[in-house]
Amino acid sequence: MFGLRPGPLLEAGYNDWRLTSLAPWPGWALALFAAAAVLAVALAWRGLAGEPRPGRRAALVALRAASALLALALLLEPALRLLQTSRVKSRLAVLVDGSRSMRFPVEPGGPSRAAAAAELLRRHRGELERLGDRVALEWHTFDRELTPADPAALARGGPADGGRTDLLGALKAAAGGGGGRKLAGAVVISDGADNAALAEGLTPAARAELRALGVPITAVAVGSAAPKDLAVERVAVDDFAFVRNTVTVEVTLTARGFGREEVPVVLRREGAVVARGAVRLEPGKERYTLPLSFAPDTTGTFVFTVAAPVYPGEAVAENNARSFVLRVIRDRVRVLLVAGRPSWDERFLRTLLKQDPNVDLISFFILRTASDQPGSQDELSLIPFPVAEIFGEQLRTFDAVIFLNFAYQPYRSLDIERFLPALRDYVKGGGGFAMVGGEQSFGDARYGQTALAEVLPVDAADGLGIAETQARPRLTAEGRRHPVTSLAAGEAPNEAAWAALPPLPDLNRTRPLPPGQGARVLLEAPAVQVEGRAAPLVAVREAGSGRALALATDASWTWGFVAAEESGSSRAYQRFWNNALRWLVRDPSLTPVQVEPDRPSVEPGEPVGLSVAVRTPDYGPGAGLPVHGELVGEDGKTVARGDAVAGPDGTARLELVPPGPGAYKVVATARPRCRQEPCPPDAPVETATGAVAVRASGPEDADAAPRPELLRAIAEATGGAFSSADRGLPPVHLAEAEVVEVGRRKDVPIWDRGWFLAALVASLGAEWTLRRRWGYW
Repeated sequence: MFGLRPGPLLEAGYNDWRLTSLAPWPGWALALFAAAAVLAVALAWRGLAGEPRPGRRAALVALRAASALLALALLLEPALRLLQTSRVKSRLAVLVDGSRSMRFPVEPGGPSRAAAAAELLRRHRGELERLGDRVALEWHTFDRELTPADPAALARGGPADGGRTDLLGALKAAAGGGGGRKLAGAVVISDGADNAALAEGLTPAARAELRALGVPITAVAVGSAAPKDLAVERVAVDDFAFVRNTVTVEVTLTARGFGREEVPVVLRREGAVVARGAVRLEPGKERYTLPLSFAPDTTGTFVFTVAAPVYPGEAVAENNARSFVLRVIRDRVRVLLVAGRPSWDERFLRTLLKQDPNVDLISFFILRTASDQPGSQDELSLIPFPVAEIFGEQLRTFDAVIFLNFAYQPYRSLDIERFLPALRDYVKGGGGFAMVGGEQSFGDARYGQTALAEVLPVDAADGLGIAETQARPRLTAEGRRHPVTSLAAGEAPNEAAWAALPPLPDLNRTRPLPPGQGARVLLEAPAVQVEGRAAPLVAVREAGSGRALALATDASWTWGFVAAEESGSSRAYQRFWNNALRWLVRDPSLTPVQVEPDRPSVEPGEPVGLSVAVRTPDYGPGAGLPVHGELVGEDGKTVARGDAVAGPDGTARLELVPPGPGAYKVVATARPRCRQEPCPPDAPVETATGAVAVRASGPEDADAAPRPELLRAIAEATGGAFSSADRGLPPVHLAEAEVVEVGRRKDVPIWDRGWFLAALVASLGAEWTLRRRWGYW
């Protein structure tokens, strides 16, 4: 079927016609008829191959071809299809940039880009509206979304407050609208400062998407020169870093409108400067890269800020700083093990820790004491015990300290007792400490009379001694779901795993601490009674920001050695100590309260969304527990707070609104024992911290430079035209309008006309007559 222009054949009410076929034959039958017609002509040509006179041969073949065509036409049953059609106008979309970058001047000291765009529309609005005879005009503003606009308001100067420029998204939205009507073209008036899909330029994928629109784009660039501005354009750093390992932050600066100046750059962690650097600016060069290195000394999630000074005359002051969140983790847990003497427990624990690739172990144990053989203190160990170094300046470098059957009194010349307050402060400041039993631990070593009594999870009173009996461990109510005593998943399998362990041959007698001191007994020994109660075997305590654990025996090695003989597995011993170490160093997966911002950084004016997960003391979901969240500024002051209640899964949602740009610490607190307000004073408070950065500038303010080259590339890729605003509107290229069929249609057969049959008979008769006359049969 093919279309023809209207002609005299049209009846009244129809304005177009087409030639069509009314044949009832299927496609394969029509193809067979056509092949037969071609074959008939070919046989005629072959039968005349010996004819010496070309004129006769041409005449006979022409008559055979005419007969074949007429016969085929009768089989096709040709007809005229009369149509009533109308031409529907396509659309022309005029898109005016309404993002914040349009507030910048066209050139230093000149009007804003938004004002230049409005002036362009005032001068050329009539020219665009004259295209209304061919296309339907649509007027829009765009930033991250496309919004219909009034052309008169655009010519007066519309608002420029959008937070992002998305050129490709706006063009795709314009092409997809219009109620099904075709887009014939688009006029884009913008500074080209795209910070969405085209932020990296016109990539091959983006070029393909533009061409898929199928319309020419006319682009007009407003803004020719970048204003004076210094900006932290980019900060490249990994998502996490390892504690005590050097981290390098690669900072990219852009500087426009400066001379030869040296720009100092600082890197701060929540207000404290951790690294400094400087960049020497050169005329003609815009982009600079500066590495800043530092070694984080503690784990956690922190906000870091890269900042450069603000100079007079800068277009944007907010983009001179950029904040980011960095999570500092342990590459290896650094453990200090101090043992009073060689023993099976010391051997098993040291071997276990040394075999763990995630543990960096430093261990000391004394071979003999001064009472064993008189002599100098230096002769009592293989190497001198560096007490002052270990418990002084190096103490903070350890994640956990373990005393295994260790007493400080025999080594008075080392004056270890003098350093016990420092060890106490280390625990309260966030360190982990474990005391393992034996004849030189707990009460026998008189630790109850030292500063360590403030952090120990049991009452290490003097005179209780050691119980030499078969003490089988039993889980307490708090130990059934605590991560330290979790040998198997589920309460029943976990209790069965502990019940299957061999009994311990001895146990240090201690007392549980009174309520309200943050201590919990997880394992007890019913066979050993202290003042009418089962003696604690494993107890834990939250002391300040740190944690402490007490294991009142030096025979835990039997859970590995003897259990392996009886059941063929030492998994319980390994699992217990791995759990204990993870809990001591506050492995994030084991904390009762966890807080996670929805995003590590937010744009100016956006709220900070928080997810707070709460678990009860037995580590079940804290459903219904009250949760409190705060944003704390770099000066330590709370700037926003909110409250919520944990849902059935123990998760609460909070949204806190920061007062402005900057780095904020996120603090979430919950009382896992308190389900109703007001909470009792002795209810334990669990705290989790995180960090979030509120950007000083959004993507529109990060770079004040226009990008006319991007607009030119868009126009060239789509077959459109490009111009700058000072040169006016270029010719607007439009695609062809779409013609659609509407109303009526009518088929008028032409194959049944008498002249068709007469022509066929005449053609066949002429060929027959000539063949007889010229001697062909």
